[in-house]
Amino acid sequence: MPEAPVGLSTASVYPQGVATAFEMAAMLGYDGVELMVWTDPVSQNIDEIEHLSRQYGMPVLSVHAPCLLITQRVWSPDPMTRLSRSLEAAARLGAPTVVVHPPFRWQREYARTFVDRVAELEAESGIAIAVENMYPWRAAGREVAAYAPDWDPTDEGYRNITLDVSHAAVAGMDSLAMAEALGDRLTHLHMTDGTGSARDEHLIPGRGTQPCSAVLERLARTGWSGAVILEVTTRRARTTAEREADLAEALAFTRLNLAASVSTAFAVGADGTAEVVARDPAG
Repeated sequence: MPEAPVGLSTASVYPQGVATAFEMAAMLGYDGVELMVWTDPVSQNIDEIEHLSRQYGMPVLSVHAPCLLITQRVWSPDPMTRLSRSLEAAARLGAPTVVVHPPFRWQREYARTFVDRVAELEAESGIAIAVENMYPWRAAGREVAAYAPDWDPTDEGYRNITLDVSHAAVAGMDSLAMAEALGDRLTHLHMTDGTGSARDEHLIPGRGTQPCSAVLERLARTGWSGAVILEVTTRRARTTAEREADLAEALAFTRLNLAASVSTAFAVGADGTAEVVARDPAG
């Protein structure tokens, strides 16, 4: 197993809240959580998040800055202020990574300086700002350019990138090919799934058509140490028990496939007993 921790996004328990995410993550055996800062008041209260982290023994592995359409006024109407507040929250919580989306195209001033400011803020804070891949919006059969410089952060000089598997599906991309192309710039992974629909599905991994298993196996083979975050939707769950079952399935899938492939051989010791020896298939 690589050193990569497996965490739960607090958005994955919606419509239940952040406290429920910490509780479920601890109960199911996750390694920590990613704090999604959004309209839930608890997610915006870092004192309360510190309390929940201590209460459930769940470290905050990463902070997702408020950059959704519905969070344009959370913490501040200024997107750069929201990013700076996210870095401050990460520093207080001991999280090494902040996840952020590329700017919307209508955020002209923010977009104009975004690439350079991300590099500057990383250098000042010592915290990785992992820019997330998004996807083109589609309307009436046409693509709409909603992000600037682009929905695909691989074309820019970002040092750290978050690969979101569901977003890759919406964009018609292969997440394994993206992971390979990113190389060392792949810092953070949103493990989820999608079918290629124009809708951002965030399915439980294994329920869509993306090569989720292959992505995880590749990370295991390369000894990747970034965080794997289950960012999935469970809003169709009719009960808390159904939501827990979905999140348990997502965790089991991820842990199983994050184990590096090995071939098993038996060696006979000097005392005549046999022991299992795990060997890397590459030799």
